[in-house]
Amino acid sequence: MSTNTLTIVDNRTGKSYEVPIEHETIPAIALRQIKVNPDDFGLMTYDPGYGNTASCKSSITYIDGDKGILLYRGYPIEQLAEQSNFLEVAYLLIYGELPTKERRAKWEYDVHHHTFIHENLARMLEAFRYDAHPMSMLIGSLSIMSTFYSELKDCRNQAVQDKQILRIIGKLPTVAAFAYRHRIGRPYNYPNSTLTYAANLLYMLDYMHQSDYEVNPVLAKALDVLFILHADHEQNCSTAVMRNIGSSLADPYSAMSGAAAALFGPLHGGANEAVLKMLKEIGDAKNVPSYVERVKKGEFRLMGFGHRVYKNYDPRARIIKKIADDVFEVTGSNPLLDIALALEEVALHDEYFVERKLYPNVDFYSGIIYQAMGFPVDMFTVLFALGRAPGWLAQWRELLMDPEQRIARPRQVYLGSDKRDYVPLDQR
Repeated sequence: MSTNTLTIVDNRTGKSYEVPIEHETIPAIALRQIKVNPDDFGLMTYDPGYGNTASCKSSITYIDGDKGILLYRGYPIEQLAEQSNFLEVAYLLIYGELPTKERRAKWEYDVHHHTFIHENLARMLEAFRYDAHPMSMLIGSLSIMSTFYSELKDCRNQAVQDKQILRIIGKLPTVAAFAYRHRIGRPYNYPNSTLTYAANLLYMLDYMHQSDYEVNPVLAKALDVLFILHADHEQNCSTAVMRNIGSSLADPYSAMSGAAAALFGPLHGGANEAVLKMLKEIGDAKNVPSYVERVKKGEFRLMGFGHRVYKNYDPRARIIKKIADDVFEVTGSNPLLDIALALEEVALHDEYFVERKLYPNVDFYSGIIYQAMGFPVDMFTVLFALGRAPGWLAQWRELLMDPEQRIARPRQVYLGSDKRDYVPLDQR
């Protein structure tokens, strides 16, 4: 008997089954052989929320939640945040290796070459109500963009893939900026390809034809790092949606529209907004101890602490905390930061939170930084989507190149009625 197997004994029948183990997983289909009667369907696993089910093999992102480790293609997130930039990280995630100097220059040029959106899309954005949520406008725009390119059905063609990747990464900041400008009733600013990726976004958001206007390099750098920190995070809700839709060979715009819709949910992309709301409710650093006591009594949750994956300090939170200092030197102190620091100090040393491994996560400081930079709260999730786009595209591309992948089709446990006959209306 191989040692790389799992022996299962079915106590209903006394039969034993040998199931292979590979990469610390067992193939779910192997459980189908476990039956009481030959005509039975066989066993399945029941795993709501896919808490312990691997749906794919991936080489993109590695997370060790217990140790607080996050790697993109093997590179520590700390090194990438300090030494790289967002577009280089995007290339790394999508194509697997850091680009050469020449390839990086060509990649950045090509992305900036695709920042302009079709004028039809620019006009369509004006059809949204003045108070439409910018995330809804982003989702709608992605769907509309899927109608612009006739070659999309050939999505297994790598040349077609590469073209759409450039278009999506290039155009999303423009869509986001136009949505924001439409929301506040100001004319659009068209892209400036002489600026960096993050600086161009800030320019399109803020420029009002001032003769002395310049994008603050500290704020542009901070936004670039925040994009890096959000670029991918393994098989989270929105990434799983991107893969599931992509598994039907849908075009990447449609798949990303679905992924962005998943991110729009408050349990996924809206956590940093919830942190801001919590800090405003606390009101002052002196109120932190009493607020924490109420959390410990179960009156409400402590937002921005704990994570589905991390059982240690989120490595992205450490980086963001450093960014906050740089941003506040430019924007001035934010009173919410004092509350956040006091709250973090209590939580990191209180036995209640330590036992439960409730450490600050990436959302704890990101909302404070976005607010300090002048972003309205409803733009937070849009910024998250811009950062996550390369990860979604990397996962989509990997899916299409994986010969083991099939169209997604989860099973269910049926608990409904047995077969029954239709009852005529006058007999009910």
